[in-house]
Amino acid sequence: MSDRGYRRPRPLSPLREHLRDTFWFAPTMGFVCVFVLWLAASAVDEEIVAVLQREEAYDELGSLISFVQDAKTIVTTISSAMMTFIGVVFSISLVAVQMASGQLTPRVVRIFVRSRISKLTLTVFLATFLFSLLVLTSYESEADPRRVVSVPLLQSMLTLVLVGLSLLLFVVYVSATLRLMQVGPVVDRIARDSFRVLGRMPRGPGGPEGLGPETGRVVHEGRAGVLRDVNTARLVRAARRQDVVLRLIPRIGDFVVPGTPILAVHGGAVPPRSRLRYSISVGVERTLHQDLAFGLRQLSDIALRALSTSVNDPTTAVQCLDRSIQFLAAVVHLPLGTVHHRDRSGRVRLVQEGPGWESLVDLAFEEIRWCVAGSPQVSRRLLAGLDDLLLLATEERKQPLVRHRALLVQAVERAVPVAADREFALLPDRQGIG
Repeated sequence: MSDRGYRRPRPLSPLREHLRDTFWFAPTMGFVCVFVLWLAASAVDEEIVAVLQREEAYDELGSLISFVQDAKTIVTTISSAMMTFIGVVFSISLVAVQMASGQLTPRVVRIFVRSRISKLTLTVFLATFLFSLLVLTSYESEADPRRVVSVPLLQSMLTLVLVGLSLLLFVVYVSATLRLMQVGPVVDRIARDSFRVLGRMPRGPGGPEGLGPETGRVVHEGRAGVLRDVNTARLVRAARRQDVVLRLIPRIGDFVVPGTPILAVHGGAVPPRSRLRYSISVGVERTLHQDLAFGLRQLSDIALRALSTSVNDPTTAVQCLDRSIQFLAAVVHLPLGTVHHRDRSGRVRLVQEGPGWESLVDLAFEEIRWCVAGSPQVSRRLLAGLDDLLLLATEERKQPLVRHRALLVQAVERAVPVAADREFALLPDRQGIG
């Protein structure tokens, strides 16, 4: 895959993606924002009291004190009930996520973790609780308008606003969590995430100049785990400064262990370790940030679990096949395989291996094909999908599709002894069995 229209990656893109995989960053930033908001509201409330005292409007100030004292009861109730409400809501949500992961695949938990509405809801809930506690510290026992320093009027109003926002987000959050338990929205989310990965990849015809002889290697010195992504901007910059070409040896999604080579250097000396620091991200599981094949892996996992004897849900497998075929149809004409990253002058600085067309086709269909002999709904949908892809594919990309179609026909012929049943199971149908 090469370089026409190539967009150089933003340096902080891996950091941003990693923060999206955490559940602590958004609430932490919410705490900071709430504390700043409380300080600003406290200053405004103190200024309101000072202005009224300078104008000797003690009657108006006394009315405000009475109103705020009444509001204190509401704020106290909010602060005592909010934490209990948070615990109940998210306990129920975690049970729902556990049920979804058991019915579909454990990989769907990442959808909940990365969900913006989940993080926003938790952030606002916790922010409301913290803000109500801070507001309670602003209430004074002094009731004399001439001696009072602060009347938390604005703070009390903001607390009520946060409660209203929390209730609104609670409704949206429940709706989003219920969608997470449905197959259709889950596979649609996986497909959309896969297309985002595809949209970020460089593309275009042609390839780079020869890499030249390999002059060195960089071994992995971190923890063992899955290669989640690489900071391509940092690697390109390091290669440009050293005037070399770097080649990523493992593919995104491979499991790497300490001591194994992770980068090959072509055309010069190995860049200093300091320049390569934080350029390779290894974690406990794959992500969709740069992993083009991970979406198909998740769809295949859901389909395989649906076709297992314990679940026996071929309709779910058909829904997964729909999205897999949609994705393959989108990439059928795109150059796949090796990705070449260039520097500002247009020279190739980083070579990265990606999945090829045959690898993606095998990932989408191979394991499912082994399980469909007893399910005519899935075999009919798979045949229809292969026929559609054969119409779209160029001659050089038809071979893996033809192979899978032939193997599927053979598997059904071996497993189904009755001729009429075989004919029915081998009839292409985009809905499986209507």
